[in-house]
Amino acid sequence: MNVITRQVYFFEDLEPGMEASFAKTVSEADIATFAEVTGDKNPVHLDANYAAGTMFKERIAHGMLTASYISAVFGMEMPGPGVIYISQTLNFRGPVKIGDRVVAKVRVMELYPAKRRARFECVCSVDGKPVLEGEAMLLVPSRASAGKVS
Repeated sequence: MNVITRQVYFFEDLEPGMEASFAKTVSEADIATFAEVTGDKNPVHLDANYAAGTMFKERIAHGMLTASYISAVFGMEMPGPGVIYISQTLNFRGPVKIGDRVVAKVRVMELYPAKRRARFECVCSVDGKPVLEGEAMLLVPSRASAGKVS
């Protein structure tokens, strides 16, 4: 078994302005798998003929699939394993199509030491154009709480 070691950021490591990102090219298989896992089988995502009659003119990825790339940044890049979502706002700005490379970027906006919470700006973009914007609040483990079961 290969062990992947990643930087883990504890609350004490975070500073306003820090950024992290994750990029993924959306495939037809990603959309089909997301539809199967979630049960969201809206034909705008799965049926080319149906999608051709919509404002998008072709199939688009689920908005929540795009939003899930933000979760990937938090869980795997920064802060990393152990982080807990508290809340997330999402404003969808444009469609994501099969073959689009989505870049999800998060930036620390504000820290709340008393509760070990951090507020992040979140943006997903395709070709430099935002397709999703929002904010997230996370509970970030501290060094003192690492390894302890609450």
